[in-house]
Amino acid sequence: MNLTLRGPALVDDTVLPDVLVHVDGERITSVTPVTPGAEPPPGAAAAERVSGTMVPAYVDIHCHGGGGTAFTDLRDDAAAAAAEHHHAHGSTSLLASLVTMSPRDLERGVAMLAELADDGVVDGIHLEGPWLAEARCGAHDPTLLRDPSLAEVERLIELGRGHLRQVTLAPERDHGLDLVRWLTSAGIHAAIGHTTASFAQVEQAVAAGADLATHLFNGMDPWHHRKAGAVPALMRSAARGHVTVELIADGAHLSDDTVRTVLDLVGVDHVAFVSDAMAAAGVGDGAYVLGGLSVVVDRGIARLTHDPDGTTPGSIAGGTSHVADIVARAVASGLPMAYAVRPATRTPARALGLADRGSLAVGSRADVVVVDEAARPTRVMRRGRWLEPSLP
Repeated sequence: MNLTLRGPALVDDTVLPDVLVHVDGERITSVTPVTPGAEPPPGAAAAERVSGTMVPAYVDIHCHGGGGTAFTDLRDDAAAAAAEHHHAHGSTSLLASLVTMSPRDLERGVAMLAELADDGVVDGIHLEGPWLAEARCGAHDPTLLRDPSLAEVERLIELGRGHLRQVTLAPERDHGLDLVRWLTSAGIHAAIGHTTASFAQVEQAVAAGADLATHLFNGMDPWHHRKAGAVPALMRSAARGHVTVELIADGAHLSDDTVRTVLDLVGVDHVAFVSDAMAAAGVGDGAYVLGGLSVVVDRGIARLTHDPDGTTPGSIAGGTSHVADIVARAVASGLPMAYAVRPATRTPARALGLADRGSLAVGSRADVVVVDEAARPTRVMRRGRWLEPSLP
């Protein structure tokens, strides 16, 4: 497709009032600000006017499902449907996340998702487990958690065929630091999460190559002023530029005040907004299954049931929002548009080495979200094509 879009756009962290964005095929080939009163640039007359502001499409590096299906369903049609659901809601790039499963099911899931990554439906695979801490397992089956072995890791890397991009782990487990080294030596990002690690153990893991923090605060010991643990260690590493921290800034996992504080202390270049979405994203309340565990969603919050009738909700079991919802919430809480968009675009793209995502720039993939004044998406372009139907 060859077209030119015209309207306000977020370019280099500034919302400009009138910009021409030319798309040729799947790439952005020019980004031209229009100067008021000057001679119109070439292509201006034929440009398609957009109703809203153009921003880079979102990059979600932690997503389990949406639209009623999940990557853990272990069906390629369900996995593709979940990815396409998030594409249509603005996250045109995403990692498919798997929760803790048996060795056999984990191998099946990685092999299946590698096929979808080959087809460009997802941008890689994220393993959240099984090498996590039982005491902070959250919505992971504690009976399936285990210490890492080189043989299992090498088998999963082989099945991933270069698409295994990120692994969440607890570095305090036996061979936890070895796992960090095994992964990073293979070019895979090690993310610290679901952990009871001490401050020193986190620093050791970062020194060994860990460069991500899985949903900061959630699945970690609370920050105590006399017993510093993973949270302050990861924030310190992020502030020093060694780690990118994920935030599920949906109002359920973290308060808006916590989100703003982390952004101010760490900086938007080291924070990635993630959905951690499960199947209920975009669907609503009801009963669901996540990694074999029963989940009930009530008023938009997913929790483990812990009993057959679901009357005793337990741990939060993933998110029900899209990254677009998180950006809109950040703007509603008072953050400027450019400040709220960067943790959903450029920062996660850079963290994973997706050099052609996260900005409206020449050479970038033509992934664009048009948002209204409240940062709610109205249209989504992926690979140079509008996704239909357009969002309301």
